Amino acid sequence: MECDKCGADAIHHAAYSGAHLCGEHLRQSVEKRVKRRVREDGLLDPDATPDDPDRWVIGLSGGKDSVALTRILDDVFGKDPRVEMLALTIHEGIEGYRDASVDACVELADELSLRHELVSYEEEFGVRMDDVVEDDPENMAACAYCGVFRRDLLEKYAAEFDADKLLTGHNLDDEAQTAMMNFLEGDVRQVAKHFDASLGPFDEREATDAFVPRAKPLRDVPEKEIALYCHVRDLPTHMAECPHAEEAYRGEIQSTIHELEANHPGARHSIMAGYEELSALAADAYRGGDGDDADGKEDGEKSALGECERCGSQTSRDVCRKCRLLESIEAV
Repeated sequence: MECDKCGADAIHHAAYSGAHLCGEHLRQSVEKRVKRRVREDGLLDPDATPDDPDRWVIGLSGGKDSVALTRILDDVFGKDPRVEMLALTIHEGIEGYRDASVDACVELADELSLRHELVSYEEEFGVRMDDVVEDDPENMAACAYCGVFRRDLLEKYAAEFDADKLLTGHNLDDEAQTAMMNFLEGDVRQVAKHFDASLGPFDEREATDAFVPRAKPLRDVPEKEIALYCHVRDLPTHMAECPHAEEAYRGEIQSTIHELEANHPGARHSIMAGYEELSALAADAYRGGDGDDADGKEDGEKSALGECERCGSQTSRDVCRKCRLLESIEAV
């Protein structure tokens, strides 16, 4: 199998496009799509200057997606005085797993001379995920606890570092799974929130001071191509899967989408193209007050966000989800 671009040995066949690509042209293809997404989303604030740069916090886990994202962003913006980047790594407290990925994060940050911060559940919350999984006071999947804690720390430190954007390494497969889950759960409000939180171009989102806005520059690139990209560029990457990963429902959706993609190449791209357009319409509808919200309110009346009475984070309740989970864990 030869590369369509140069005739060298191909390492990948992208069935959705029909392209056969060698390592170098796969690298170029991935980088081109990420750069296009950066432009289309308006990631760089047009008003940013060297004296007032756009500040980005990158969630760097050491896995293939976040490593590829960090490397590409540094290639494009590392020497741009209008951009200030910081990599944030979160240690969940999973023995034999996270330590190796932290090593990959440190190696990459050192190579790029990138500011790198490491925080942990144990220091911040007084818990380790290994212990949480063993006790499981809420009788739910490990990812349910971990997702709440991780989001809280990403948002907390992005705000603490006065970031303008929070960037994560979600790829095409991740986003297609989320889209399908929201559809199957009939959660139109979540679809609308998804647009303003991380999908829509920055000039089309509803502005909010409650959270640092997110961006996902890898979301047009399939997971397999990101893995190959890291291999081609010999990037320091921790490829092991979390030993506590057990999102059964997402796993079913993942299998379904893989089968769809195998039988109908391009299915993931089609899912996301339709989902992004519908999420924009849903966002406009809910901003305009059409329909009832999740609390049964009408005519655009939204649940007001306030501060958690325990930790001060933004929440629609008196006590945020993170603090309620920590209370449950402490009661064991």
